[in-house]
Amino acid sequence: MHDVVIIGAGPCGLSAAIECRRLGLSAIIVEKNFIVHSIYLYPTHMQFFSTPELLEIGDVPFTTPNEKPFRHEALVYYRKAAELHGLEIAAYEEATGIERLEDGTFRVNTVNRRGERQARHAASVVISTGYFDQPNWIGIPGEELPKVTHYFGEAHPYTGMKVAIIGGSNSAVDAALELVRTGAEVDMIYRGNSISGNIKPWVRPIFESMVQKEKIRLHLSSRVTEIKPDAVVVSSGSEEEAYTLDNDFVLAMTGFRPDRRLMSSIGVLMDDDMDKPVFDPTTMETNIPGIYVAGVIASGRNANEIFIETGRRHGALIAAHAAAKRQAADKGRS
Repeated sequence: MHDVVIIGAGPCGLSAAIECRRLGLSAIIVEKNFIVHSIYLYPTHMQFFSTPELLEIGDVPFTTPNEKPFRHEALVYYRKAAELHGLEIAAYEEATGIERLEDGTFRVNTVNRRGERQARHAASVVISTGYFDQPNWIGIPGEELPKVTHYFGEAHPYTGMKVAIIGGSNSAVDAALELVRTGAEVDMIYRGNSISGNIKPWVRPIFESMVQKEKIRLHLSSRVTEIKPDAVVVSSGSEEEAYTLDNDFVLAMTGFRPDRRLMSSIGVLMDDDMDKPVFDPTTMETNIPGIYVAGVIASGRNANEIFIETGRRHGALIAAHAAAKRQAADKGRS
């Protein structure tokens, strides 16, 4: 029996565990993959938009010679922060459901990588599961082909290949620039009439230069309507004019969405407009007493609503509320 079970070992889940321990609450993190798995899935050479101090948790300094830290530095940092705070992490153990017991406590049902099932009991549960496991599917013919991926690791495997990138966000732009450096032929297809206004300011001029030099062929106000083994079909214009591009691989940089199944299993209500869980922003507690949300899972369909910089603060709110409830319960029993 723990005071708190935290589901998800991303930065926000780690922060919540640290804050709970600081207030004397016993906490365990259940993680179906491994610590900061979402950051591990970032492109190999990705550089953060944020400065290191905005990514810090648990008062552990994030030291780096770079103004903006890189993915590999973040992996080291969060491993170290978890180690310094002595966090209890059950890795490769997936939470499959949450049940509320008659005494008001909770049972979190889990299964590990060996298929063994068990139950974790706690007075409170924090859901901090992120969103990288569920890509936004386009829903077009051919999207299931092996040549298509929603994740971009690094450019080397695409050397000399014809690659179509679907999207116009930071991830799409970063991928396009890396691909150009390895000699790939890049077509970038985006439904907007210009790329995202949120592109990293130090990246935008480089990208625009590559477009002007025709190193990247940018297709705006366009969309891929079909993916074939050796081509993609693109539609653009008010009359839906279609044309075909020879193609070897497709990177669908269409974003991700949070998995709401755990919240639904325990009865957490959702805002109808944005599919956002109902919670008190001063405590992060949902409509189910004792069930909290932390990190991007607290956002709606717009996953960019909450970042590490803001989500890391949720843990302190949760810990203070959970600790006060435990003190009140202990006083009532005495």
